[in-house]
Amino acid sequence: MRKLTVQTFVTLDGVVQDPGGFGELERGGWALGFFDERSAGHATASLLASDTFLLGRRTFEIIEKAWSRNTGPYAEAMHRIHKVVVTNTLSGPLPWNATVLPGDPARTVAQLKAEPGGDILTYGSSTLVRTLLRHGLVDELVLGVHPLVLGTGTRLFADALPDPLRLVDATPTSTGVVALTYNP
Repeated sequence: MRKLTVQTFVTLDGVVQDPGGFGELERGGWALGFFDERSAGHATASLLASDTFLLGRRTFEIIEKAWSRNTGPYAEAMHRIHKVVVTNTLSGPLPWNATVLPGDPARTVAQLKAEPGGDILTYGSSTLVRTLLRHGLVDELVLGVHPLVLGTGTRLFADALPDPLRLVDATPTSTGVVALTYNP
């Protein structure tokens, strides 16, 4: 069984929307000032350690628009990794080394995890992540908790989870972000 890791940025009040500043929120881009060279190295290493990048449709469209023409170590890792987009609204071949995974998200991701291959990584995609957590499909949840409160925006946890999360690591960064790693 393949390991599925979710990595996402979150504010103290639970907002996950628009950390990169793609025009979704008035205060979008809230994570950018906390992203340093060490953070970039960790993000690149996470991509290189995985062989599949799982995304919801909206997150794929945002990331593809923002990163598909960039260069540098992180961008090159992003270009190479096979992207799987969970969606019932897109079809056919997608740009940027991506394919569509249609159907019921929980069922199709469970099938993807059962296939041979390496680790699966997910960023953002809050609607998809909530579904995967409710169905017990996430093996590791890494929250980059940023020391700010936005007061508005999409929150990662809109519903209760069926089981408590187990903290396995807490790593503070020099920028004030704390990476909390949980196993559901």
